[in-house]
Amino acid sequence: MTRPFLSTTALLLAFSSPAFAIDKSAVVDNYADIAAAAYGDSLITAKALQAAIKTLTETPSAENLQAAKAAWISARVPYQQTEVFRFGNAIVDDWEGKVNAWPLDEGLIDYVDASYGGPSDENAFAGLNVIANPSFTLSGAQIDAKTITPELLSETLQEADGVEANVATGYHAIEFLLWGQDLNGHGDGAGNRPWTDFASGDSCTNDNCDRRAEYLTAATDLLVSDLEWMAQQWSDGGAARTDLLADADAGLSAMLTGMGSLSYGEQAGERMRLGLMLNDPEEEHDCFSDNTHNSHYFDGLGVQNVYLGEYVRVDGTLVAGPSLSDMVAANDADLDAEMKSKLSTTMMALGRIKTAAEAGFAYDQMLERGNKAGEALVMGGVNGLIDQTRSIERVVTALNLDGIDFEGSDSLDDPNAVFQ
Repeated sequence: MTRPFLSTTALLLAFSSPAFAIDKSAVVDNYADIAAAAYGDSLITAKALQAAIKTLTETPSAENLQAAKAAWISARVPYQQTEVFRFGNAIVDDWEGKVNAWPLDEGLIDYVDASYGGPSDENAFAGLNVIANPSFTLSGAQIDAKTITPELLSETLQEADGVEANVATGYHAIEFLLWGQDLNGHGDGAGNRPWTDFASGDSCTNDNCDRRAEYLTAATDLLVSDLEWMAQQWSDGGAARTDLLADADAGLSAMLTGMGSLSYGEQAGERMRLGLMLNDPEEEHDCFSDNTHNSHYFDGLGVQNVYLGEYVRVDGTLVAGPSLSDMVAANDADLDAEMKSKLSTTMMALGRIKTAAEAGFAYDQMLERGNKAGEALVMGGVNGLIDQTRSIERVVTALNLDGIDFEGSDSLDDPNAVFQ
């Protein structure tokens, strides 16, 4: 729900007083409005993806596969901006694995190249290929998978055998089914699944085209229903909004916890620095589609949105209101300027990665060992995110908020442990 804007005069009067005279609850309420808008947009774009996939599965063609891919990429734009609501909001963190877990052992879902490997001591189901197998045994029980349903994916296959890499649901399962494996390593090109993988009769390639379409439909329907549920949690009276607004100080802590944890341990560490240390093209967030540059960019934008208290919806509408920036500026204008400068520097660095990738220098190419230009681009983002985290810590202190811990990453805190 978008709150009406205060008049310019009212804003000046409100924010000319000391920081703690600013209504903390209004800042937290605006944050909840931004969350509601971003999850609402994620739902809108997921429904557009659902429609594109329905067209693809009913009328398979190269054009309809490309349209479904484009819809998936568009759906990532608002969703990635919601990741900043993790870490500080348990209701989001407990749910997030359903929709955005990665990396995944794609052999669980469909056919893979011989170079993939297959079952291992760590994951016996890494080569299950449920699309090709209408029944299988899991934990001693025989599973009937003749019909691929959202329930089969979410209740049986997701984290099958207790293995986190058995990701059967969410954006990345859908991504794999649309693009297929990216077998190019550090070379040019993303996954190149043929549209005929969804064709019927003699036109079908790689077998089981009807079940592949069934899986893709079930995964997309499940994504839509999961996003419907989360959007409801942030609406008026929803559990996420109610919990957040119950204590303004706890709400502010949730905001800053999300900003700091996403900036530092999650994005700078697990999503960027780790992949560069391992020089592994599989350690990129959107590894089948080569869309990782966008995921990083919109994650960063989500952090900036929360600090500035504003979000631009997919229809162009601006959601804005009292912000952390307003609170900090009223108490320490220099710190506010520092925080905004750090956010801007990070967005510029992430923008360089995005620009280079859109010009043909894909993120997985940037991760190649010895590629100094790629390393400089990625580390520009990493360093910006680390630097802004230091300023977020200063904001925590300035607002007298205690007991906030940010997520870490071995890639940043104990690099030797990465190789042990």
